[in-house]
Amino acid sequence: MSNFREFDRETGFLLPPSLDEWLPEQHLARFVVEVIDGLDLSAMVKSYRGTGSAGYHPVLLLGLLIYGYATGVFSSRKLERATYDSVAFRFIAVNQHPDHDTIATFRRRFLKDIEALFVRVLELAREMGLLKLGTVALDGTKIHANASRHRALSYEHATKIEAQLKAEVAELLARAEAADQAEVVDGMSIPEELARREDRLAKLAQARAKIEARATERFAREAAEHRAKLAAREAAAANGKKGGGRPPAPPVEGPQPKDQINLTDEDSRIMPVAGGGFDQCYNAQAVVTTASLLVIATAVVQAPNDKQQIAPMLEKIDALSEQFGRPETLLADNGYFSEANVMRCAAAKIEPLIATGRQPHHPSWCERFAAPLPAPENPTPVEAMAWRLRTPHGKQLYGLRKQTPEPVFGIIKSVIGFRQFLLRGLDRVRGEWSLVTMAWNIKRMYALSLG
Repeated sequence: MSNFREFDRETGFLLPPSLDEWLPEQHLARFVVEVIDGLDLSAMVKSYRGTGSAGYHPVLLLGLLIYGYATGVFSSRKLERATYDSVAFRFIAVNQHPDHDTIATFRRRFLKDIEALFVRVLELAREMGLLKLGTVALDGTKIHANASRHRALSYEHATKIEAQLKAEVAELLARAEAADQAEVVDGMSIPEELARREDRLAKLAQARAKIEARATERFAREAAEHRAKLAAREAAAANGKKGGGRPPAPPVEGPQPKDQINLTDEDSRIMPVAGGGFDQCYNAQAVVTTASLLVIATAVVQAPNDKQQIAPMLEKIDALSEQFGRPETLLADNGYFSEANVMRCAAAKIEPLIATGRQPHHPSWCERFAAPLPAPENPTPVEAMAWRLRTPHGKQLYGLRKQTPEPVFGIIKSVIGFRQFLLRGLDRVRGEWSLVTMAWNIKRMYALSLG
């Protein structure tokens, strides 16, 4: 005889069901609610007029966003659907169902306020005894923009299309004049075709102007770097040192044929991506603590190269120093190495351990266990750092770099599934990256609190 539990989908509950009973005591959704209850959302609350139909409370909408970004539900439509399908989302939404437009509007409207809550979450982590700076690691990752690289327009192609459209406008005017000013020629409306081409010419002119403005900024930056390199060579020559290699080539002024702008998200850039190839991306930066894997500072930049990111990230770390103290050591790969960056770390009273070149993957045992060379006398900051990297302690410390920011990026992109920004424009993308990393921090705090 079969022995099964009885079930009946038609009979209602004898008592009103409680969402609190449907969710385990130790659940991420409960932790998210507790964290948000500890945040000051008064600025969001006061921004509502208090008239018209009743709105959803910011506590509820922020909880949906953070839990969604922590569990891989990013789009507003999927978040709305989850308030019906998921017990955890029902718990956070208190069995209410904000529509996707309300969720999307809240995210756009309060993006700066959400970004400001990033530090408050770090304060909660410190109060829980989970945040210790000590050694931190800086790294960047390319995240796809909400734009296709096929919507990128190069300066060369824009020039060709502009010439083609101008020729077509002249041809249409000539045909209209030959047909005695007729508005319809061969079944074609001359005014409509002219208006269409004039509109495209105006948009092309805007795109060309933006590419030219970027080229002007780039030339000014590269010219300053070129003067600095020449000055360094002259200083070395004055001290009797021979300059290595050929003198640096001067920068080229004006837009180049391959300079591009994306017509969907003009702030995004074509960047090399992992596995080869290029795509429309942003370069997302994060400073991560080695002790807890919590992100303490973030940035999103348009440059594919990381070398210029040390200075702004040090400024962000310095802004946190009054509340959380200052890290002792900063780890970074060789993409961040330059003499100027080492000097900046020393000026910030943070010991840098930045690889000066690519490290071999499989060194021999002789190299691994070789006695370190004696410390140099009167070393420069770069020479002192290079020596520390060769000591056993330096090697052990630098080895933490690969197991600090890279796992965080890997979990965010491969486990949680955040591989592409939903929002467009640099300011909004920066806000969304703060939301992503804040959700990661809360998820990480939850895991650490479980012991």
